[in-house]
Amino acid sequence: MGTATGKKLEPGVVDASDAQRALRRVNDCLSRTAQSDGDIQVRLETGVDDEALVLPRPVAEMFASMLAALANGQGVQVMPVDAELTTQQAADVLNVSRPYLIGLLESGGIPFRLVGRHRRVRFADLRQYLREDDARRKGAADGLMEMDQELGLL
Repeated sequence: MGTATGKKLEPGVVDASDAQRALRRVNDCLSRTAQSDGDIQVRLETGVDDEALVLPRPVAEMFASMLAALANGQGVQVMPVDAELTTQQAADVLNVSRPYLIGLLESGGIPFRLVGRHRRVRFADLRQYLREDDARRKGAADGLMEMDQELGLL
């Protein structure tokens, strides 16, 4: 199991106009090589003529998605899928309190493992919980919409 916790950029840390400019350049590069599944060469603005950073295409596409979020003033976080988080980190990801998360863990809502006395939660399990929770919420909202229609409230 991995222990990396990822990297995070809070909203506003990167200037939105700088991110927008970089996004345009990355998207231009991606569109010029749209037919290729190969690596993307990025020219760096360091003053050295032949210096290029070579990125696998999926990495360049993910980088473009991150730049788009930053250009919109949003923060981004890159997290290895197999990362293990502390309960506080997991609570922060879910935007809930640590005691609430511990209740979810103890009730079996999210798998975890013990490291000594400390609980560790896999990031992949948090993502799965979020997907299932979103589906439950959507089902509940759809049910309410059906009831509204049946009662003629819409």
